[in-house]
Amino acid sequence: MIPAQTFTPPPLFGAVALFAWGGPSNQHLCRPCHIRERACSLGKYVCQKCHAMIEEQPLMFRNDPYHPDHFNCSNCGKELTADAKELKNELYCLPCHDKMGVPICGACRRPIEGRVVNAMGKQWHVEHFVCAKCEKPFLGHRHYERKSQAYCETHYNQLFGNVCHHCNRVIGGEVVSALNKAWCIGCFTCSTCSTKLTLKEKFVELDLKPVCKQCYERMPEELKRRLAKREHDSKERKRKMGICLSVV
Repeated sequence: MIPAQTFTPPPLFGAVALFAWGGPSNQHLCRPCHIRERACSLGKYVCQKCHAMIEEQPLMFRNDPYHPDHFNCSNCGKELTADAKELKNELYCLPCHDKMGVPICGACRRPIEGRVVNAMGKQWHVEHFVCAKCEKPFLGHRHYERKSQAYCETHYNQLFGNVCHHCNRVIGGEVVSALNKAWCIGCFTCSTCSTKLTLKEKFVELDLKPVCKQCYERMPEELKRRLAKREHDSKERKRKMGICLSVV
């Protein structure tokens, strides 16, 4: 009869503690994976140095999150907070960083080490000074400001520009204001003969359109009398409205 043998398992080296994870598969995870999953579920960061979850605001260094107390100011040696600033791959506390006079980008709030754009009372990285509508960098091109926002010429005109009464396009250059409407310089013409008009020249309104003096003179006398009477009545109404407003 063969004697029974007792099985002795080999010793475990580097044993890993397992943690129950209450996910949909109810799996067991090692400690690093457990911390990573828990941080993800809570919307937290995992420190890239100690690999523990960061409960408070992280310190971002080279685009990675860390506990701030892992670092000291490169200038004064004080323990850093999450407000520390990075400059040339070094970290500095706010007071030391401010003393260095480094400009801060108005968009990303990070130091500007290269070319600086000065606009709207702030300083910007070249690639961060962009149109508020299309988000394309201006790259030295002209920008237009409105309510603390910067716009390229195209989108400024689309959003806030004047639209020509004749061609129905945004007026990119000089605007002619006549007959309570806006016109392109090239579109402000006589509606009868298409002669180009200016505000210095006399013209008559006919059906909300300008008519040059020469075309007006060739019109029938009855039509000219009606136009003259309408113009006189319009001026009289405006005069009476002005009197009423002054009395009030």
